[in-house]
Amino acid sequence: MTELYEGSAETDDLSAQPWRDVPREEARWMRPHLPDLVDTMVEGVLRNVPEYARPDDPVYTDVIRGAVAQGMGHFVQMIADPDTPWQEVHQVFFDIGYGEAVEGRSLEHLQNALRVASRTAWRYLSREAERLKKPRELAIALTEVNFAYLDLLASAAAQGYARAREKAAGEREQRRGRLLSLLLSHPPAPREIVVEQAGLAGWALPERIAVIVLDPRPGSGGEGPAGLPPFLLSGVDRGRPCLVMPDPDRPGGADRLTATVSGWTGAIGPSVPLEEAGVSLHWAHRALDLMAAGRLDAAAGPAGSPEHDRTGGRGRRAGAAPGRLVRADHHLPELLLQEGWTLAEATAQRRLAPLTELGPQRGGRLAMTLLECLKHGFNATDAAEALCVHPQTVRYRLAQLHDLFDYDIEDPALRLELMLLLPVWLRDAGDGEP
Repeated sequence: MTELYEGSAETDDLSAQPWRDVPREEARWMRPHLPDLVDTMVEGVLRNVPEYARPDDPVYTDVIRGAVAQGMGHFVQMIADPDTPWQEVHQVFFDIGYGEAVEGRSLEHLQNALRVASRTAWRYLSREAERLKKPRELAIALTEVNFAYLDLLASAAAQGYARAREKAAGEREQRRGRLLSLLLSHPPAPREIVVEQAGLAGWALPERIAVIVLDPRPGSGGEGPAGLPPFLLSGVDRGRPCLVMPDPDRPGGADRLTATVSGWTGAIGPSVPLEEAGVSLHWAHRALDLMAAGRLDAAAGPAGSPEHDRTGGRGRRAGAAPGRLVRADHHLPELLLQEGWTLAEATAQRRLAPLTELGPQRGGRLAMTLLECLKHGFNATDAAEALCVHPQTVRYRLAQLHDLFDYDIEDPALRLELMLLLPVWLRDAGDGEP
């Protein structure tokens, strides 16, 4: 017995019981024919259902014969005694359905075998009833009993099949969860263990992965999106839903997630080798932290990126915007600054002190101008377009900036430092007008 079906016959529809319409004494002439009838039914199944024909496996054939014999014996007994218990034979066919699922076969083959066996039994009994000159009404009644009994056996098998599929799905999800934990563990789990668990979970190991961390929704209990495609592993890390996406660098990349995470806010960690999944997880968390704190300056990402195109390159200061998925590797300066934010603030206060002395409004305008000039290689026309001002205004402000600082603001050696410090200064001062 593969699994005890606790519901047994109580859940089957026994309200229609046509065997009660067959006179009990009719079971007497049926019983002597059971051995021949069972042989005929088994031969019919093996001949008409190739999936059950295993000539080199006599044990399997004996199992089929035993199930048919028990089913037909119960069929005749229910005619002799309509109150005969149904639980035992129900469990037999429940187990058969369960076994079909475990062996990976379709339920269709089992249902086809049941139909063949039922049709064979009906023809055999009808011929014998005719030979014995039984009334035509008996043949009609036996037809109804046959169909009703077939439905009950098919229902029991279908319940067993469904139970096995549910159990297998639950076990598979547990294995996928264990695989996710192994991938994200620190230090990384040995590769041979990861390979073994991936095989058990039915997840093909890729060369590279990216980890996506999502902002949990209130009342969700940390659960992530529903209906995830099977190529994604899902779980929870630090109270946030997280997903592992295989092969993020292939064509389409993160666009494959568009429908899956629609309406969710989150961050995609960098693409990394499989054994460095923890690195991708770390930076996805940090990027989402930045979004929540409103520190993801120019949250649209680099020019030409999908994020940039959606927001026109304008940053946000109000925390994580709903329904946005950002890439951590599009926000390298902000993420690096987050790791040393207090150092960056102290350095910005010292290096950009002349801007502070001008006050937040005027100092802010000059800071934004300098930042755009640095981004555009001190091309006044391109900087003016980004600031939505006239190029001559940019040139005038640049002249002021040169007078303001005691170092060359166009020195290539200082460019990276200034590009990192100016956004920090602007956040602390409050963004000025362009």
